[in-house]
Amino acid sequence: MAKTEIKTNQNTEIEDSSSLKGTLVSVFLLGFFIIATWAGVFYLFVDRF
Repeated sequence: MAKTEIKTNQNTEIEDSSSLKGTLVSVFLLGFFIIATWAGVFYLFVDRF
């Protein structure tokens, strides 16, 4: 069966003015949370012995 191709003349523009500062802050907060959780669990483990 032949495939039909539909061509549209729509141009998509990508805006480069988007700021990634919120993403950077979110990644740092998530990383801090993971490190703090790991350190807390490690402290509980070491404290038992």
